[in-house]
Amino acid sequence: MQQGHLARGTAVLVAVLAAGSLTPAALAGPPAADSAPAPLRTNGAAVPTLDWAPCEGGAGYECATAEVPLSYRDPAGQKIQLAVGKLPAVDQEHKLGTIFYNPGGPGNSGKFAPELTPELHQRFDIVGFDPRGIAESDGLSCFTEPGDDFHWMSSFPATPEQERAATEETARGVEQCARNAGPLLKHTSTANVARDLDLLREAVGEDRLDYYGISYGSHLGTVYANLFPERVGAVAIDAVVDPIEWTTGYRPGETTEPMTFRMGAHRGAQQALRAFLDACAADERCAFREPGTDLLGKYNALLDRLSAEPVMLPQPDGTSREVTYPTAVMRTWRALNSASASAPLAEFLQQLHELSLPGAAAAPEPAASVPAASGGGAPGMEQMLSVMCNDGSNPGDPSVWPDYARRANEAGRGFGSYWTYLSLGCATWPDGPDPDRYTGPWDRETAAPVLVIGNRQGDPATPYDDARKTSELLSGARLLTLDSFGHGARGASACIDGALNAYFTDGALPAEGTVCQPDTGPFDPAP
Repeated sequence: MQQGHLARGTAVLVAVLAAGSLTPAALAGPPAADSAPAPLRTNGAAVPTLDWAPCEGGAGYECATAEVPLSYRDPAGQKIQLAVGKLPAVDQEHKLGTIFYNPGGPGNSGKFAPELTPELHQRFDIVGFDPRGIAESDGLSCFTEPGDDFHWMSSFPATPEQERAATEETARGVEQCARNAGPLLKHTSTANVARDLDLLREAVGEDRLDYYGISYGSHLGTVYANLFPERVGAVAIDAVVDPIEWTTGYRPGETTEPMTFRMGAHRGAQQALRAFLDACAADERCAFREPGTDLLGKYNALLDRLSAEPVMLPQPDGTSREVTYPTAVMRTWRALNSASASAPLAEFLQQLHELSLPGAAAAPEPAASVPAASGGGAPGMEQMLSVMCNDGSNPGDPSVWPDYARRANEAGRGFGSYWTYLSLGCATWPDGPDPDRYTGPWDRETAAPVLVIGNRQGDPATPYDDARKTSELLSGARLLTLDSFGHGARGASACIDGALNAYFTDGALPAEGTVCQPDTGPFDPAP
């Protein structure tokens, strides 16, 4: 790393606590650092050697394999392999350092990291890796027969019969995990991934960690910042998970709520839906627009009709596909992950509206396809569950999930069921959470301030309020806001990308209270 880049991370922040400055959230958080036992770190584990070579199937990338402990309680014991990828800096002669990357999930492959921004790709190596248990790293696998999976996790049950079926299928799947997954099943917590990340940092020769993580990747950054606060360089977290809601909740009683209920993602999704509908009402290019009509009422009436009877939606290949109430909710949710998907989402909803009306005419031409959610490919379901169940406190009785789903649906119709049921497998997860998970404190004084980024018009997976609260929890952190909806801000605004460039290159934070505008509106053509 060049000397100039070292200099921008050397000053240790001094936290000044003024009388009356504690928020209710902070008061409800975990105990202060000086009253908590020292957390498990890498415990003397050997730093892996990375033998870089050109990647197969990844033009321009270099790949390596890292060996790390299965358990950091036994650093010399059983080892696992991690798949690591590097996008080398274009200007190697003037390289400033290495930025590590995580794409979220949990369960997504991160081996082939994006360039983040053209400017960062020019001066930084960008290193990604498949977290333990995932993709090309030593994998966690619960199922031995083709077709076995936690299928319900890609949708949600909408009737009592479907709720019973999901509960039974989940119990069978968890039993298979206990039988087939092996010892890795209990060691996939985010804290263990953070310990791996610290070894990777040392393996590439960096004194401090520079990191960008989105969605679940934000939680990895938050855990790292509190496990290894003196090693924080430039850590940027985007589309942020509230670490207390993810792990234990703010109050003792919240440990017995499903973690995916207390996270409140259904509220973020409903906020994003309202932002989309407001933009639709104001833009003549929106196909779902209907002057003088309450568009949220129009949307809910559509869901009512789909609950009673699905419709057949024509596909581009000439076939038709059944669209049910859960299908419509899930396709809406996926599109809300990016404001740029607003036009096809509006066409999709309008076509469903017309097809579901009594006495609907023959099916019109197929609507534009609704893009999948941003942030990488679909994660493995058992890998996602293993991280959630090893990180978070949950009830031990699966029969309580339907009640929580109904409560969540009152705040975000359909979105509440989807998010609540994602953690159903944690009710019977073998032996509960990973004993080496990290549950706080979350306010350790870091060597440099963390940059926290959120979308204030609504994020369908990680509510903007999570970014705000996390920026208040983390010592000296700075909140940067995008005035849009969607999941993640990088790439949607020159203002956001410019702030990332300045932060990683010079350690410069945006002014407090900075709000960036998106480069395009929801119904503008893509650049």
